[in-house]
Amino acid sequence: MRSSLNGRRAGRVAVVLTLPIVLSLSSIPVLANLSPPVSEVAPERPSSTEQNGVALMRVIVPDEAGIDRLNELGVDLAEYKKPVEGGFEVHAVLSPAEAQQLRDLGFNVAGVISDQSDFAANKADRREAIAAQTEAASETDTLTPLRAEWFTSLDNQRFLSVEVKSSATDAQTVLTVTWDKGRGTPPDSGGTATMSRFTDVGQYMYHRFNAPVNIADTPSKVTITSSRGGTATVPVTKWLGLPRKAPSPHYVADFVDRYMDATEVTNRITALSKEFPRISQLIDLPNKTNGYRRAAQAQFGTVAASTFHVVSKAYGHQGGNDLSVAVVKPDAPSSPLSVTVTGKDLVVSLATDASGAAVSTARQVVDAINGNSGAAALLTAAVYRTSPGDGVVAPAPATRLTDNLKAPATVSRDPFQVKALRIGKDRSGSKVGVFLYCQEHAREWVTPLTCVETAERLLRNYARDNQTKKLVDDLDIFIMPTVNPDGSHYSFYDFNMQRKNMTNHCPLTLGDPAVRNNWGVDLNRNFSVGSIFDGYSGASTNCTSGNYAGPGELSEPEARNEVWLTERFPNIKFAMNTHSYGGYFMWAPGAYKVPSRETLPRVDFGTENFFWEASNKILSGVQSWRGNGIWPGRTGPIPDVLYSAAGNSADEHWTNRGIIGWSFEVGADVYNPVTKQFEGVGFQPPFTEGHEEAMEFASGQIAILEVARGYSRDREDPESDLEITGRTDTTTTFTFELDEPANVYYTLDGSRPTLNSPKLTAAAMREGAQKITVDRTTRVHWFSVDIRGNVEDGYKPDGKGHNYQRETVRVGRH
Repeated sequence: MRSSLNGRRAGRVAVVLTLPIVLSLSSIPVLANLSPPVSEVAPERPSSTEQNGVALMRVIVPDEAGIDRLNELGVDLAEYKKPVEGGFEVHAVLSPAEAQQLRDLGFNVAGVISDQSDFAANKADRREAIAAQTEAASETDTLTPLRAEWFTSLDNQRFLSVEVKSSATDAQTVLTVTWDKGRGTPPDSGGTATMSRFTDVGQYMYHRFNAPVNIADTPSKVTITSSRGGTATVPVTKWLGLPRKAPSPHYVADFVDRYMDATEVTNRITALSKEFPRISQLIDLPNKTNGYRRAAQAQFGTVAASTFHVVSKAYGHQGGNDLSVAVVKPDAPSSPLSVTVTGKDLVVSLATDASGAAVSTARQVVDAINGNSGAAALLTAAVYRTSPGDGVVAPAPATRLTDNLKAPATVSRDPFQVKALRIGKDRSGSKVGVFLYCQEHAREWVTPLTCVETAERLLRNYARDNQTKKLVDDLDIFIMPTVNPDGSHYSFYDFNMQRKNMTNHCPLTLGDPAVRNNWGVDLNRNFSVGSIFDGYSGASTNCTSGNYAGPGELSEPEARNEVWLTERFPNIKFAMNTHSYGGYFMWAPGAYKVPSRETLPRVDFGTENFFWEASNKILSGVQSWRGNGIWPGRTGPIPDVLYSAAGNSADEHWTNRGIIGWSFEVGADVYNPVTKQFEGVGFQPPFTEGHEEAMEFASGQIAILEVARGYSRDREDPESDLEITGRTDTTTTFTFELDEPANVYYTLDGSRPTLNSPKLTAAAMREGAQKITVDRTTRVHWFSVDIRGNVEDGYKPDGKGHNYQRETVRVGRH
């Protein structure tokens, strides 16, 4: 048996940070004087399946020579080295005898990091996990099909989308889908595909295809088979393509011919309001934005420690761009550091030593500028980010400050007046209101075109098309084509990937010119419901992050404008927030907390079904333009199909004001039949594609108005039935069936149901209605209420009537 200290190869030494250890190093001897033979200091480790006290331990040495000596002795070193007071800490695998031998040689062998007790605990955890996995693997899982649909997209390509939930949630479960070629054909004649396991925040959600599967024929059924033995066969339904009334032959569309910045968009709706004053008006939102403007800056230096920058007190266009700063070195030795101001020109004269060399550090220059009253009135200086500024500053010629803004003079540098266009024959507030808003995110250039196109179609077809006339006559429509005008201008002329607005909340340490494209607030994270300040995920408090939520809820005027509009006009019952890209159609709730994935309260069962029913109509409207189909898997509540978005506007408007709101993500992935892959289109696709996206999603916005009009005219009561879904010898399970989206209130104790009675919920995400189990014969009383507020059979739940629904549910097999 080999000696562990003599024959074991030492590991490489690497620097890793850990918690500091307080140790006394004064008694450690000089390792160079240690020279006993290796064989005398290397006890062997007994051969055994047990650890025999072997542990990972800390060893403190005074210098690199000590580490070399441990290596020469053959000590089993881990790949770890950390400087500590008076030396280095390294980690070694040692038996009790080895540790004692090193101590006898004068080494400081400190505490244990991990030993056999940790090893035993890890082994026990592993055994339990394997046992649980083995037990799960031995059980046949239950498959719950959630959706199975086929649809067509561009060029009439057919696609299949399937979603299934397995009761076995571990990663080893594999689901396979087979499908037929149509009614009467063999079950697997159409094809087969393996599903992907969809998880979010580490939690299993369901299985799905990562992208819809291209198919040649229209299947009638799919069969899902699990590697655990579970199986399920379900019919395939058609997704989208609801028949739509053809518009008048005089219907006109296609009113946008280029990408437009926020100024152009606002001018466009201003002109429309003047052209159609009888059925439209402009609304000036009360909170002007910060404006397309910034302070002017200049930076000096190429090495961080010697670099500083200056920021003007006035905005660039208001005089900041006129300032200049020069850094000079006097020819005379032993000169003091000084700052002089002449008009708008600053000169920093560096201090020199006795030899005439410059000696002023960046920190000293910054303090001198900020301490000069004349300079401080014009600008502020700062060292480079977190640098201490202890490097010597180099001379630099006079440099003019600049705000770095590139937009033409047609773009105002003043605070921007955001406007909304209100369209409707009756704008008294008595009609159901719909709020369509676009471009919360600046780089999404297609979205304001979508809102503009919708406004154009409504106004120009009012006298041409009877369907359009009904929408304008029966609804109160509010269109805000650009929520984020400042960011829009910055994206068009300075940095096309700008997501946020232009308001800089960063400290001076993050105020140098190189950070300018990271400033701003993500407006769709700045609202007051489910925000990061309430602990929800999907936003950041880092001022340079792409989804920075701002210094607080509703800190930004752009977000407050949305809130003001929806509060000022309480008749607004529907809303659509249009974003890009990816082809999503989503609704509240939009945020959750991690790691438990605790979402904001989900909408009730009736509202959820209303969302789903409306989605088919709305997305069929999108598809009607060029045949582009939004995937079923990209339709649903925001966190179920995308991610958590803390502090988004849909949650704000739904939770605080009960507005049924959707979110579009225009720009659905396009299927390439050559590569047989779906390809993304991006935020700013070539205008030929951007134009088509604007056209098809404007058609979707028109369909939203049709849904809202249908809601406004709904006078029909819902109808419901009690359905038995399962029986055993001792229990009966039932649920309720409805002829339209509605909520059900019920009692099981024979009492009269009211709006305070238990309310039917969803069974689980995408799994339909809750199932209720009783263990004795039960008299069930209930009534249903649709989203419009119509009550089944005109029942008055707060009155004294008894015309509610009733049925006796018996227990036992019959």
